[in-house]
Amino acid sequence: MLRNRTAAIVAALIAVGALTTACGRPAERPADVDFPAGFWQVDDYGTALALHGDTMQTFQLTALSCLKDTTATRAGSPGRYVTEDKDVSTLRRGDNPDRATLHIDGSPGDRALHRIPGLPAPCADTAEPSTFDVFWQTFQENYPFFTAKGIDWQQVRETFRDRARGADERGDDVELFAVLRDMVAPLHDMHVPVSAGDTGFFGMTRPGTTMPSPQFDQQVREFVQRRDLQQPLIEYANGRIGYADLPGQQGYLRVSAFSGYTTERTFAADSAELDRALDAIFTTDRLARLRGLVLDLRVNGGGSDSLGLQLAARLTDRPYFAYAKKTRTSGPQPQRVVPARTAFTGPVALLTGGSTVSAGETFTQAMLERPWPTTRIGQPTQGVYSDVMERKLPGARHADWWFGVPNEEFLTSDGHTFDSTGIPPELIEPVFTDTEFSADHDAAFDRAVRWLLTGGE
Repeated sequence: MLRNRTAAIVAALIAVGALTTACGRPAERPADVDFPAGFWQVDDYGTALALHGDTMQTFQLTALSCLKDTTATRAGSPGRYVTEDKDVSTLRRGDNPDRATLHIDGSPGDRALHRIPGLPAPCADTAEPSTFDVFWQTFQENYPFFTAKGIDWQQVRETFRDRARGADERGDDVELFAVLRDMVAPLHDMHVPVSAGDTGFFGMTRPGTTMPSPQFDQQVREFVQRRDLQQPLIEYANGRIGYADLPGQQGYLRVSAFSGYTTERTFAADSAELDRALDAIFTTDRLARLRGLVLDLRVNGGGSDSLGLQLAARLTDRPYFAYAKKTRTSGPQPQRVVPARTAFTGPVALLTGGSTVSAGETFTQAMLERPWPTTRIGQPTQGVYSDVMERKLPGARHADWWFGVPNEEFLTSDGHTFDSTGIPPELIEPVFTDTEFSADHDAAFDRAVRWLLTGGE
């Protein structure tokens, strides 16, 4: 799919209870009024586009496969397309007739396109590749973390190929699903789920961390309101954002996701709702008296990186580097935090933990170089940053099967990535452990309050 389904994949993980299972809002730019029809390939994203009339058809590619994917319809001008799921893509001309860019709402940065004379050869091949081959090849061409995780993907092919092909030939979907699951389980990557329709679902978190499920989120929200705040949160954005004033002219802001702010569930609607929430929280009167902010992301299920950057823009009055996105062959594409109205520039104590995932982590990374006192307290984040490509498998029998593949690295200004390990805290404290719950302790929150009361030092 053209849209990278990070939020949807996290939601799927949560829905099945799977355990061993990003600058301010980008300026609206007009689409090209005469974007040319024809065929285009998206560099490093395994995708081809066929543009004819008012329709954009996408295809998922590997060196040996071509699977028809989503259809989008032109909305307004020729370069802007919308799918049935309301995902918005905008195409713009490049610096020569054979180059262009693609922007997907909610994902910072642009993707490079190059013109191709027609669909790649696998699209005309009537011989259907095997499920195993498409699965293995998709990771081979796109997954950037095998070396860091110590995984020999070629050896994985040799180990599982015969077992997978045998299961596929017998029509044994239970065994085939088990093979695909066993291939990726050693990655311990929350952005690599495998969904086999009614047969099963697999996804996992980093060992020792907890999935940010609605049940866990509710438990934590109630605990924080009773134990830490001694008052209910004022909630915004469909309950995903909550705020309370604290003694000593401090504030507490809890963000449990960077998505799902509206029933419309589009990026544009969520972005507008986030602005409304932040306007209500960061009023002129409150900013005049607010001396410090506890920003709690300890349970954050991710969503749109652009919404994370939109929040970061409310916490600075100076532009600064957030992170750079890199794919297999492209150079790093820097993203910046651009100040927005009613900015808070006081000390921020940022609470994180293993249930801080995806866009919650890219937001945390965007706060690393915030030009005002900021400290991270708690535990390392989950360690998954990339947008996730949702990929299909061949064959009518597997029409409702899909899997996720991350293909991007998020780099710091010195070229470092926190994939797998997560972003570490500067001040280490336990986060929502059984011991903390049973003893009615919240060491990370208490540490944040103490840090703020000492002037953010």
